[in-house]
Amino acid sequence: MSIPKFSNIPNSFHAELKRKISQYFEEVGKSTTGDYKIFIKAVILMIAFAFIYIHLVFFTPVVFVAILECVLLGMVVSSIGFNVMHDGSHGTFSKYKWLNKFAALSLNILGGNSFMWKMKHVVIHHAYTNVDGVDDDINAGPLLRLAATQKKYKLHKYQHIYFGFLYSLLYIFWIFVSDYKKYFAGKIGSVPLKKMSLADHLSFWGFKLLHLLLFIGLPVYFLGFTPWLIGFLVFALVAGFVLSIVFQLAHTVEHTAFPVANIDTNRLEDEWAIHQIRTTANFATRNKVISWFVGGLNFQIEHHLFPKISHVHYPAISKIIRKACADYGIAYIEYPKMIYAVMSHVNYLRQLGRG
Repeated sequence: MSIPKFSNIPNSFHAELKRKISQYFEEVGKSTTGDYKIFIKAVILMIAFAFIYIHLVFFTPVVFVAILECVLLGMVVSSIGFNVMHDGSHGTFSKYKWLNKFAALSLNILGGNSFMWKMKHVVIHHAYTNVDGVDDDINAGPLLRLAATQKKYKLHKYQHIYFGFLYSLLYIFWIFVSDYKKYFAGKIGSVPLKKMSLADHLSFWGFKLLHLLLFIGLPVYFLGFTPWLIGFLVFALVAGFVLSIVFQLAHTVEHTAFPVANIDTNRLEDEWAIHQIRTTANFATRNKVISWFVGGLNFQIEHHLFPKISHVHYPAISKIIRKACADYGIAYIEYPKMIYAVMSHVNYLRQLGRG
Protein backbone atom coordinates (compact mmCIF):
# COMPACT_ATOMS: atom_id res chain seq x y z
CA MET A 1 0.00 0.00 0.00
CA SER A 2 1.10 3.61 -0.49
CA ILE A 3 2.14 5.56 2.60
CA PRO A 4 -0.80 7.68 3.84
CA LYS A 5 -0.55 11.32 4.86
CA PHE A 6 -1.78 13.11 7.95
CA SER A 7 -4.28 15.94 7.94
CA ASN A 8 -2.76 19.42 8.03
CA ILE A 9 -4.48 21.54 10.67
CA PRO A 10 -3.61 25.22 11.31
CA ASN A 11 -2.99 26.10 14.97
CA SER A 12 -2.78 22.38 15.67
CA PHE A 13 -3.00 20.60 18.98
CA HIS A 14 0.55 19.36 18.38
CA ALA A 15 1.91 22.89 18.05
CA GLU A 16 0.23 23.96 21.29
CA LEU A 17 1.49 20.87 23.08
CA LYS A 18 5.07 21.46 21.91
CA ARG A 19 4.88 25.02 23.16
CA LYS A 20 3.74 23.90 26.60
CA ILE A 21 6.41 21.19 26.91
CA SER A 22 9.13 23.54 25.69
CA GLN A 23 8.02 26.10 28.25
CA TYR A 24 8.22 23.45 30.99
CA PHE A 25 11.85 22.57 30.20
CA GLU A 26 12.79 26.25 30.07
CA GLU A 27 11.21 26.85 33.47
CA VAL A 28 12.87 23.89 35.21
CA GLY A 29 16.17 24.41 33.40
CA LYS A 30 16.61 20.76 32.45
CA SER A 31 17.86 19.05 29.32
CA THR A 32 15.37 16.86 27.45
CA THR A 33 17.90 13.99 27.39
CA GLY A 34 18.71 11.54 30.17
CA ASP A 35 20.25 12.55 33.48
CA TYR A 36 22.29 10.76 36.15
CA LYS A 37 19.36 8.43 36.91
CA ILE A 38 19.46 6.80 33.48
CA PHE A 39 23.24 6.39 33.67
CA ILE A 40 23.02 4.71 37.08
CA LYS A 41 20.30 2.41 35.79
CA ALA A 42 22.37 1.51 32.72
CA VAL A 43 25.39 0.64 34.88
CA ILE A 44 23.27 -1.52 37.20
CA LEU A 45 21.73 -3.41 34.28
CA MET A 46 25.03 -3.92 32.45
CA ILE A 47 26.78 -5.19 35.60
CA ALA A 48 23.84 -7.52 36.29
CA PHE A 49 24.00 -8.88 32.74
CA ALA A 50 27.78 -9.44 32.88
CA PHE A 51 27.63 -11.09 36.32
CA ILE A 52 24.80 -13.49 35.43
CA TYR A 53 26.32 -14.38 32.06
CA ILE A 54 29.79 -15.08 33.52
CA HIS A 55 28.37 -17.06 36.43
CA LEU A 56 26.21 -19.18 34.13
CA VAL A 57 28.86 -19.92 31.52
CA PHE A 58 32.09 -20.12 33.52
CA PHE A 59 30.92 -20.96 37.07
CA THR A 60 27.78 -22.90 36.25
CA PRO A 61 25.62 -23.43 39.35
CA VAL A 62 23.34 -26.41 40.04
CA VAL A 63 20.43 -26.90 37.64
CA PHE A 64 17.73 -25.23 39.74
CA VAL A 65 19.83 -22.09 40.33
CA ALA A 66 20.97 -22.05 36.70
CA ILE A 67 17.35 -22.06 35.47
CA LEU A 68 16.48 -19.20 37.82
CA GLU A 69 19.49 -17.25 36.57
CA CYS A 70 18.41 -17.84 32.96
CA VAL A 71 14.99 -16.40 33.81
CA LEU A 72 16.66 -13.43 35.48
CA LEU A 73 18.97 -12.97 32.47
CA GLY A 74 15.92 -12.77 30.21
CA MET A 75 14.44 -10.08 32.45
CA VAL A 76 17.70 -8.11 32.54
CA VAL A 77 18.15 -8.28 28.76
CA SER A 78 14.58 -7.02 28.32
CA SER A 79 15.23 -4.13 30.70
CA ILE A 80 18.44 -3.21 28.86
CA GLY A 81 16.35 -3.05 25.70
CA PHE A 82 13.71 -0.87 27.35
CA ASN A 83 16.09 1.50 29.13
CA VAL A 84 19.42 1.64 27.33
CA MET A 85 18.88 0.57 23.73
CA HIS A 86 15.50 2.26 23.34
CA ASP A 87 16.58 5.68 24.60
CA GLY A 88 19.84 5.40 22.68
CA SER A 89 18.00 4.64 19.43
CA HIS A 90 15.83 7.72 19.89
CA GLY A 91 18.87 9.87 20.68
CA THR A 92 17.60 10.65 24.18
CA PHE A 93 19.93 8.60 26.38
CA SER A 94 22.49 11.42 26.49
CA LYS A 95 23.20 14.82 24.99
CA TYR A 96 26.28 13.26 23.39
CA LYS A 97 25.64 11.57 20.03
CA TRP A 98 28.45 9.05 20.48
CA LEU A 99 26.96 7.89 23.78
CA ASN A 100 23.52 7.51 22.20
CA LYS A 101 25.05 5.43 19.43
CA PHE A 102 26.90 3.32 21.98
CA ALA A 103 23.67 2.78 23.96
CA ALA A 104 21.81 1.79 20.77
CA LEU A 105 24.54 -0.72 19.93
CA SER A 106 23.67 -2.66 23.07
CA LEU A 107 20.97 -4.23 20.89
CA ASN A 108 23.63 -5.52 18.48
CA ILE A 109 25.50 -7.28 21.28
CA LEU A 110 22.25 -8.94 22.37
CA GLY A 111 21.61 -10.27 18.86
CA GLY A 112 19.51 -7.61 17.14
CA ASN A 113 20.55 -4.82 14.84
CA SER A 114 20.17 -1.13 15.68
CA PHE A 115 19.95 -0.07 12.01
CA MET A 116 16.96 -2.34 11.38
CA TRP A 117 15.37 -1.38 14.70
CA LYS A 118 15.59 2.35 13.99
CA MET A 119 13.88 1.87 10.64
CA LYS A 120 11.18 -0.42 12.02
CA HIS A 121 10.51 1.38 15.29
CA VAL A 122 11.78 4.97 15.22
CA VAL A 123 10.94 5.75 11.59
CA ILE A 124 7.93 3.58 10.68
CA HIS A 125 6.13 2.66 13.91
CA HIS A 126 6.38 6.11 15.46
CA ALA A 127 5.09 7.82 12.34
CA TYR A 128 2.25 5.47 11.42
CA THR A 129 1.23 3.83 14.68
CA ASN A 130 -1.47 1.15 14.26
CA VAL A 131 -1.89 1.84 10.53
CA ASP A 132 -2.34 -1.61 9.07
CA GLY A 133 -0.10 -2.26 6.09
CA VAL A 134 2.52 0.27 7.21
CA ASP A 135 3.18 -0.27 10.93
CA ASP A 136 5.11 -3.55 10.96
CA ASP A 137 4.52 -3.94 14.71
CA ILE A 138 0.92 -5.02 14.11
CA ASN A 139 1.85 -7.36 11.27
CA ALA A 140 2.10 -10.73 12.99
CA GLY A 141 1.41 -12.81 9.90
CA PRO A 142 -1.38 -15.38 9.74
CA LEU A 143 -1.04 -16.60 13.34
CA LEU A 144 -2.30 -13.41 15.02
CA ARG A 145 -4.94 -10.91 13.95
CA LEU A 146 -4.10 -7.54 15.50
CA ALA A 147 -6.33 -5.23 13.44
CA ALA A 148 -9.88 -5.53 12.17
CA THR A 149 -8.68 -4.83 8.62
CA GLN A 150 -6.54 -7.99 8.64
CA LYS A 151 -7.81 -11.28 7.24
CA LYS A 152 -9.47 -13.56 9.75
CA TYR A 153 -8.65 -17.28 9.93
CA LYS A 154 -10.34 -20.00 11.98
CA LEU A 155 -7.38 -20.36 14.34
CA HIS A 156 -7.78 -16.71 15.42
CA LYS A 157 -10.75 -17.83 17.49
CA TYR A 158 -8.18 -19.15 19.96
CA GLN A 159 -5.54 -16.41 19.68
CA HIS A 160 -6.40 -15.03 23.12
CA ILE A 161 -5.29 -18.42 24.48
CA TYR A 162 -2.11 -19.14 22.52
CA PHE A 163 -0.77 -15.57 22.14
CA GLY A 164 1.60 -15.99 25.09
CA PHE A 165 3.46 -18.82 23.38
CA LEU A 166 3.90 -16.76 20.20
CA TYR A 167 5.06 -13.72 22.17
CA SER A 168 7.70 -15.88 23.83
CA LEU A 169 9.17 -16.67 20.42
CA LEU A 170 9.73 -12.99 19.56
CA TYR A 171 13.36 -12.76 20.66
CA ILE A 172 14.37 -16.00 18.89
CA PHE A 173 12.53 -15.03 15.71
CA TRP A 174 13.92 -11.49 15.86
CA ILE A 175 17.60 -12.38 16.10
CA PHE A 176 17.61 -15.50 13.91
CA VAL A 177 14.97 -14.73 11.26
CA SER A 178 13.43 -11.26 10.94
CA ASP A 179 16.66 -9.24 10.87
CA TYR A 180 18.01 -11.39 8.06
CA LYS A 181 14.67 -11.25 6.25
CA LYS A 182 14.72 -7.44 6.33
CA TYR A 183 18.38 -7.34 5.33
CA PHE A 184 18.01 -9.50 2.21
CA ALA A 185 14.57 -8.17 1.23
CA GLY A 186 15.75 -4.58 1.58
CA LYS A 187 12.48 -3.52 3.16
CA ILE A 188 10.41 -3.65 6.32
CA GLY A 189 6.89 -4.65 5.41
CA SER A 190 6.01 -2.39 2.49
CA VAL A 191 8.57 0.30 3.35
CA PRO A 192 12.00 0.18 1.63
CA LEU A 193 15.06 0.20 3.87
CA LYS A 194 17.25 3.26 3.97
CA LYS A 195 20.41 2.57 1.97
CA MET A 196 23.00 0.83 4.13
CA SER A 197 26.57 2.09 4.11
CA LEU A 198 29.60 -0.20 4.15
CA ALA A 199 29.88 0.44 7.90
CA ASP A 200 26.24 -0.62 8.35
CA HIS A 201 26.86 -3.87 6.49
CA LEU A 202 30.03 -4.62 8.47
CA SER A 203 28.23 -3.81 11.72
CA PHE A 204 25.35 -6.10 10.81
CA TRP A 205 27.50 -9.14 10.13
CA GLY A 206 30.20 -8.42 12.71
CA PHE A 207 27.78 -8.16 15.63
CA LYS A 208 25.73 -11.13 14.42
CA LEU A 209 28.91 -13.23 14.56
CA LEU A 210 29.80 -11.81 17.97
CA HIS A 211 26.34 -12.71 19.26
CA LEU A 212 26.68 -16.27 17.94
CA LEU A 213 30.01 -16.56 19.75
CA LEU A 214 28.74 -15.16 23.07
CA PHE A 215 25.35 -16.87 23.19
CA ILE A 216 26.02 -20.13 21.35
CA GLY A 217 29.72 -20.80 20.77
CA LEU A 218 31.15 -20.21 24.26
CA PRO A 219 28.20 -21.70 26.20
CA VAL A 220 28.18 -24.88 24.06
CA TYR A 221 31.95 -25.22 24.46
CA PHE A 222 31.93 -24.85 28.25
CA LEU A 223 28.57 -26.44 29.09
CA GLY A 224 27.74 -28.87 26.29
CA PHE A 225 24.91 -28.70 23.78
CA THR A 226 21.95 -29.89 25.87
CA PRO A 227 22.58 -27.67 28.93
CA TRP A 228 23.13 -24.72 26.60
CA LEU A 229 19.93 -25.41 24.66
CA ILE A 230 17.80 -25.63 27.80
CA GLY A 231 19.34 -22.50 29.29
CA PHE A 232 19.14 -20.51 26.07
CA LEU A 233 15.49 -21.43 25.51
CA VAL A 234 14.54 -20.40 29.05
CA PHE A 235 16.40 -17.10 28.71
CA ALA A 236 15.13 -16.34 25.18
CA LEU A 237 11.49 -17.27 25.85
CA VAL A 238 11.37 -15.06 28.96
CA ALA A 239 12.98 -12.14 27.10
CA GLY A 240 10.65 -12.61 24.14
CA PHE A 241 7.49 -12.62 26.23
CA VAL A 242 8.47 -9.60 28.34
CA LEU A 243 9.49 -7.54 25.30
CA SER A 244 6.31 -8.48 23.43
CA ILE A 245 3.77 -7.90 26.16
CA VAL A 246 5.10 -4.47 27.13
CA PHE A 247 4.88 -3.16 23.57
CA GLN A 248 1.52 -4.81 22.91
CA LEU A 249 -0.07 -3.24 25.99
CA ALA A 250 0.78 0.16 24.56
CA HIS A 251 -1.19 -0.18 21.32
CA THR A 252 -3.28 -3.34 20.94
CA VAL A 253 -5.90 -2.98 23.65
CA GLU A 254 -9.66 -2.44 23.56
CA HIS A 255 -9.67 1.35 23.61
CA THR A 256 -6.93 2.20 21.10
CA ALA A 257 -7.76 3.07 17.48
CA PHE A 258 -6.56 1.53 14.23
CA PRO A 259 -7.13 4.37 11.74
CA VAL A 260 -7.65 3.76 8.03
CA ALA A 261 -6.77 6.38 5.41
CA ASN A 262 -9.47 7.85 3.21
CA ILE A 263 -9.60 5.72 0.08
CA ASP A 264 -9.81 8.75 -2.25
CA THR A 265 -7.32 11.16 -0.65
CA ASN A 266 -5.05 8.62 1.10
CA ARG A 267 -5.15 10.89 4.15
CA LEU A 268 -5.68 9.92 7.77
CA GLU A 269 -8.44 11.78 9.57
CA ASP A 270 -6.43 13.22 12.46
CA GLU A 271 -3.35 15.35 12.71
CA TRP A 272 -0.25 13.42 13.75
CA ALA A 273 -0.34 14.18 17.51
CA ILE A 274 -4.01 13.29 17.93
CA HIS A 275 -3.40 10.13 15.90
CA GLN A 276 -0.68 9.15 18.38
CA ILE A 277 -2.95 9.68 21.39
CA ARG A 278 -5.84 7.73 19.86
CA THR A 279 -3.61 4.76 19.00
CA THR A 280 -1.68 4.61 22.26
CA ALA A 281 -2.36 3.67 25.88
CA ASN A 282 -0.54 4.07 29.20
CA PHE A 283 -0.54 1.58 32.05
CA ALA A 284 0.56 1.47 35.71
CA THR A 285 2.16 4.91 35.58
CA ARG A 286 2.13 5.22 39.39
CA ASN A 287 3.98 1.95 39.86
CA LYS A 288 7.62 3.01 40.26
CA VAL A 289 8.97 -0.55 40.01
CA ILE A 290 7.29 -1.15 36.65
CA SER A 291 8.27 2.32 35.43
CA TRP A 292 11.91 1.65 36.36
CA PHE A 293 11.99 -1.78 34.76
CA VAL A 294 10.29 -0.86 31.45
CA GLY A 295 12.15 2.41 30.99
CA GLY A 296 9.06 4.56 31.16
CA LEU A 297 7.39 2.69 28.30
CA ASN A 298 4.27 2.48 30.45
CA PHE A 299 4.11 6.24 29.71
CA GLN A 300 3.66 5.35 26.06
CA ILE A 301 1.51 8.39 25.17
CA GLU A 302 4.26 10.74 26.34
CA HIS A 303 6.84 8.69 24.47
CA HIS A 304 4.91 8.75 21.19
CA LEU A 305 4.19 12.46 21.38
CA PHE A 306 7.77 13.35 22.34
CA PRO A 307 10.11 10.54 21.24
CA LYS A 308 13.07 12.94 21.48
CA ILE A 309 12.59 13.36 25.25
CA SER A 310 14.14 10.81 27.60
CA HIS A 311 11.84 8.57 29.62
CA VAL A 312 13.15 10.02 32.91
CA HIS A 313 11.00 13.11 32.22
CA TYR A 314 7.75 11.32 31.36
CA PRO A 315 6.13 11.48 34.83
CA ALA A 316 6.55 15.27 34.85
CA ILE A 317 5.38 16.02 31.30
CA SER A 318 2.47 13.57 31.58
CA LYS A 319 0.67 16.07 33.82
CA ILE A 320 0.93 18.73 31.11
CA ILE A 321 -0.25 16.34 28.40
CA ARG A 322 -3.19 15.09 30.47
CA LYS A 323 -4.41 18.65 31.04
CA ALA A 324 -3.99 19.56 27.38
CA CYS A 325 -6.02 16.50 26.35
CA ALA A 326 -8.75 17.45 28.81
CA ASP A 327 -8.80 21.03 27.51
CA TYR A 328 -9.12 19.84 23.90
CA GLY A 329 -11.60 17.06 24.69
CA ILE A 330 -9.23 14.30 23.60
CA ALA A 331 -9.49 10.92 25.36
CA TYR A 332 -6.31 10.04 27.26
CA ILE A 333 -6.22 6.23 27.49
CA GLU A 334 -4.69 4.82 30.64
CA TYR A 335 -5.03 1.63 32.68
CA PRO A 336 -4.24 2.26 36.35
CA LYS A 337 -2.75 -1.22 36.82
CA MET A 338 -0.79 -3.44 34.47
CA ILE A 339 -3.15 -6.36 35.02
CA TYR A 340 -6.03 -4.26 33.69
CA ALA A 341 -4.04 -3.56 30.51
CA VAL A 342 -3.25 -7.26 30.13
CA MET A 343 -6.94 -8.14 30.53
CA SER A 344 -7.88 -5.51 27.95
CA HIS A 345 -5.30 -6.93 25.52
CA VAL A 346 -6.66 -10.44 25.99
CA ASN A 347 -10.22 -9.20 25.45
CA TYR A 348 -9.12 -7.35 22.34
CA LEU A 349 -7.53 -10.51 20.92
CA ARG A 350 -10.71 -12.46 21.75
CA GLN A 351 -12.90 -9.88 20.00
CA LEU A 352 -10.79 -9.89 16.84
CA GLY A 353 -10.62 -13.67 16.89
CA ARG A 354 -14.39 -13.89 16.92
CA GLY A 355 -14.71 -11.22 14.24
